[in-house]
Amino acid sequence: MKNSIHLMSTLLIGVAFISCNNAPKNQEKVDKSTTQIEAQPQVEKTNTEEISNPTKVYQVGEQVPNDLVCMVNNAFMGRPQIAVPVNGKTYYGCCEMCVGTLTNDKTARTGIDPFSKTPVDKTEAYIVLMKAEGEVAYFESKENFLNYKKK
Repeated sequence: MKNSIHLMSTLLIGVAFISCNNAPKNQEKVDKSTTQIEAQPQVEKTNTEEISNPTKVYQVGEQVPNDLVCMVNNAFMGRPQIAVPVNGKTYYGCCEMCVGTLTNDKTARTGIDPFSKTPVDKTEAYIVLMKAEGEVAYFESKENFLNYKKK
């Protein structure tokens, strides 16, 4: 029973990620030999918010800017995402479905620090690119990330 629930959850997350990923197919340039992901140049700014430098090349193990991460799919997207203001904080999502999820589901706005295993608000997290495919992790601090790397 637990296996079927886990499998169903994994499938649902996968379907949500695929359906939300509305970026062009060439959004990320991935060089698997060096595990770098290059963010694509910014096309437009969202409102008047300051946008991070989306032309930087990010390597696995580096901190990535909040606004280049879909916080529902926990994935580095390589370009500015849709800003979602909730309770005075700004979260980011890749599509309207993610906007709704971030607005209405508190659990989508919280990650679990892989080192301390404690919840962390995604807007306050030290976000790190964990895999060349774009997976990110949310740490309470840079110190927690460095301790996690030592393990």
